[in-house]
Amino acid sequence: MRTAYQYRLRPTTSQIALMEQWLQLLRRQYNYRLAERFNGWEQNRCNSHACPLTVCHLPVLKDKPTFDSQKRDLVNTKALFPEYQAIHSQVLQNCLQRVQRAFDRWLKGDRNGKRAGRPRFKGVGRYRSFTFPQMKQDCIRGQFIHLPKVGPVKLVQHRPLPDGFTK
Repeated sequence: MRTAYQYRLRPTTSQIALMEQWLQLLRRQYNYRLAERFNGWEQNRCNSHACPLTVCHLPVLKDKPTFDSQKRDLVNTKALFPEYQAIHSQVLQNCLQRVQRAFDRWLKGDRNGKRAGRPRFKGVGRYRSFTFPQMKQDCIRGQFIHLPKVGPVKLVQHRPLPDGFTK
């Protein structure tokens, strides 16, 4: 069984400004990648039921964006837009995973087959969190947690982590 604890962070004003900048950049990235997915999906749609196959031909399928292709494209994004270099790479990849999950839930559904609605673009203030998927074992030192590219942030640890748990 997996157990997850949430702890409150008390960042400094400069860290708050940095995190808000990251959230805006991640929101733009989410919207851009979601638009790529919609365009690829729209270009590959074919109304084959609307015309008989003997009269018209089926169009050639175009490459549609996948998680891996979008992840490879992050290198170009960082080259074209240098402000994305300040964001940790795994945080950017997690943004792409969110797009993948939202798009898959819309097309395929969850494990019970229940499909979600069409994913929405995120407006200002609607992308509110980011995730560091991997952390070092010794990231918590005293009352501080060391976040990559952010630095040490004060941590309010209302309960201790049990022995043997990974961070």
